[in-house]
Amino acid sequence: MSFLSIRNLSARLKGRSDQILRHVSLEVAAGEVRGLVGESGAGKSMIGKAILGTLPHSVEISGGEIILDGIDLLTLPSAKRRQLIGAKCALIPQDPLTALNPSRRIGPQITNRLVDILGWSRSDAEARARALLAEVQIQDTERVMRSYPHELSGGMRQRILIASAFAAEPKLIIADEPTTALDVTVQKQILKLIAALQARHGTALLFVTHDLGVVSKVCQSLSVLYAGLVLEDSTIPDFFHAPKHPYSRALLAATPKYTDPDGSLTPVPDAIIETTRAEVAAFDRSAHV
Repeated sequence: MSFLSIRNLSARLKGRSDQILRHVSLEVAAGEVRGLVGESGAGKSMIGKAILGTLPHSVEISGGEIILDGIDLLTLPSAKRRQLIGAKCALIPQDPLTALNPSRRIGPQITNRLVDILGWSRSDAEARARALLAEVQIQDTERVMRSYPHELSGGMRQRILIASAFAAEPKLIIADEPTTALDVTVQKQILKLIAALQARHGTALLFVTHDLGVVSKVCQSLSVLYAGLVLEDSTIPDFFHAPKHPYSRALLAATPKYTDPDGSLTPVPDAIIETTRAEVAAFDRSAHV
């Protein structure tokens, strides 16, 4: 059974006809890791923001459903929606430096959500924070709890964001390109950590990325997005052995081969881009019939 079910979700710029999401439908089962892939500007992060209710003020949802644990979020008053999302969802953001408040110590940034949203006592929340910091392999947890973000490395800040995301035992975590700002060695460590925590806690994970190599390592299924339109849904084995859409095949061909570091890069052919754009335009025309 799907814990998250997005059905025909559309979004556009307010007061304009410019579409950002085009009848997006995807499912994430309880405990499943689904990748959401596509090039920059495809709308991947917008789907996560639509789920969390954090879309920019210039963007509005123009249709569809976001059903979380059997409840359509788009039908709820804003206060109830925030409460439900706070209890059942969490976010691992892209940039660990800007995501943390530079003027506050680490401890309260982890514990305040537990206290303010979920009603935990301060002592229980602090104990949970220390345990999670240890779980994400941070030593000297007391010092880290008292530290400010600028006093820690990028890898440690990202581990803290991961700990914060798992703190309230959410049923769904949206990971929005969580390794983008990290060097390759730290990326590998963070990906292994997210995969281990996800398996240990049984959390559903929507993993937003442009990196098919990451998808192959951490996901069980994926959706390919272009210009806000889902072109393909597939399991990971089926996608990497026999992708159905020409754009998907072109993305795979364009992925650097780590076994051939001296090989030349293969861009997505212009003909594939033009054909895919035509498919999006055709979809828009049919949607307005």
